[in-house]
Amino acid sequence: MAAYVVFEVQIRDADRWQDFSRQLKPVLEAAGARYLSKGGALKVYEGDWSPPRLSILEFPSAQAIENFYNSPEYQRLIALRNQFSSARFVSVDGWSS
Repeated sequence: MAAYVVFEVQIRDADRWQDFSRQLKPVLEAAGARYLSKGGALKVYEGDWSPPRLSILEFPSAQAIENFYNSPEYQRLIALRNQFSSARFVSVDGWSS
């Protein structure tokens, strides 16, 4: 069953973010992930949550997210990303009727 990641990020250096994104792409592809939304316009309908930038990704399974997140490749990228951004990363299982 598919699982999803909601990724909130505040970018402090756009140039370094672009470099990070280029390095992230093959790691996501190897994990079978695909973007459903990538930093598009946000509109808050309820509550006080105002993320500066939000992306939603679909993975083939919750285990695929675990494998991706804990991979040496992504752990290296987290250390890089933390130098120029702040992020929140949550996952949620998909639903099957």
